[in-house]
Amino acid sequence: MLGSAPFVERYRLILLLSLLLTSGFFATTLIGYFVSKEAIRSAIIGQDLPLTSSNIYSEIQKDLVRPVLISSTMAHDTFVRDWVLDGERQVDAMARYLAEVRERHGAFSSFFVSERSGNYYTGTGILKQVSPDEPRDAWYYRVRDMAQDYEINVDLDMANRDAMTIFINYRVYDFAGNYIGATGIGLTVDAVRRLIGEYQQRFQRTIYFADATGRIVFGNPPGQSPDLRNRPGLGPLIDRILAERSGFYQFEAGGDNHILNVNYVPELKWTLFVEQNEDVALAGIRHTLYVNFAISLAVTLVVIFLTFLSLRHYQSRIEEMASTDKLTGLLNRHAFGILIDKLMASHRRQPRPITFLLADVDHFKAINDRHGHRAGDEVLAGIGALLRSNLRAADFAVRWGGEEFLMVLQNCPAEEGRLVAEKLRQAVAEARLCSGEPGLQVTLSIGVSEFDGEELPDQAINRADMALFAAKDAGRNTVWPATPAEG
Repeated sequence: MLGSAPFVERYRLILLLSLLLTSGFFATTLIGYFVSKEAIRSAIIGQDLPLTSSNIYSEIQKDLVRPVLISSTMAHDTFVRDWVLDGERQVDAMARYLAEVRERHGAFSSFFVSERSGNYYTGTGILKQVSPDEPRDAWYYRVRDMAQDYEINVDLDMANRDAMTIFINYRVYDFAGNYIGATGIGLTVDAVRRLIGEYQQRFQRTIYFADATGRIVFGNPPGQSPDLRNRPGLGPLIDRILAERSGFYQFEAGGDNHILNVNYVPELKWTLFVEQNEDVALAGIRHTLYVNFAISLAVTLVVIFLTFLSLRHYQSRIEEMASTDKLTGLLNRHAFGILIDKLMASHRRQPRPITFLLADVDHFKAINDRHGHRAGDEVLAGIGALLRSNLRAADFAVRWGGEEFLMVLQNCPAEEGRLVAEKLRQAVAEARLCSGEPGLQVTLSIGVSEFDGEELPDQAINRADMALFAAKDAGRNTVWPATPAEG
């Protein structure tokens, strides 16, 4: 390739295009990411978490609040009150009643504790008598003294091998409004835990319940303290959350932003927490961001590569046009000036023989006058093709003038150059270079000179030119060596 412009100058267009494409793609991708991020965040706060909380609350009403209603029905059942007022004489009747409640509603256990007798009744009969001195009976005396109609309590169920159970304890009054005992049903904690797990899997959120003190009752995330006040980021907000009972809150934990929707469930006297890790929710669009970056980079590289190929192609064409003679396809004198400088620099580093051949088409003016300029052009083009096909790859031929040609033979002494010149002269003499004039014979006169290493290239070419004149004076269609340069 001719020319030695600096890389940045030569490929300035590619660098500018790369910068514009990369900046444009990345800016578009980042803007899309932040717009999507804000849209997802708004959806989480305005739609997803409230909808999830509403759905969970509906499920709670169906799966947890329902036992409260069952216990309320038992507490107001005429049979229970009449049976107590009648002296609790038929224990089997109460046992059948409690067993039927348990089976009909799918409860884990059902019970009634009488204030008058202290008997603890289950579906199998009298389990025990409660006593204020028994720590495990403390729940009953708490229910007896409380102002509310019922409570939800997590405790061991003696009637079922001390399984951890959620009890709905409901106060029972006679027809005159006097307290006569406590009744209710129990659900296993494992069942509720499975229920919370199903909620979390279904809604893809972290869901848990906390009591009035801020301790998690169900759904405690693995590795987290059950006391929400000890939770990083959330702890300072707990008192405010429990006081406000509902709303949206945000906190940071572990480097991630968490969005929290809180609702108080009055039937359970618990607070429902629905939590979304915003960074987890954004994982999808972050993946899309990386994919878009990769696609943008790939498109940019493809465009840059295609631009580079196009630019190199057109640059080569431009350089070829600037350095090549259009008619003959040989180098022009401008290209010769560049190549001879490089050749001289190489010769100074490692001297090797260089031979110049200067050729002229014999009687070319007569060819133009007799056969026309088109025929003359065809002759010149044919000679150019013959020169290119008969020279070595290391050599180069130049259209030196109108019908003059200069050949530069590298690593070639004068005698070898003379043989090459004779070969070229013979090839031209035997060729039919004009298709319109098959009888037209064209010959060359060639002068040969070897660069002596001390002179200038122009001096060696001048000696070849003088040899060329000598060849013409000798009758043309001949090769003539130049005299050595004078010291």
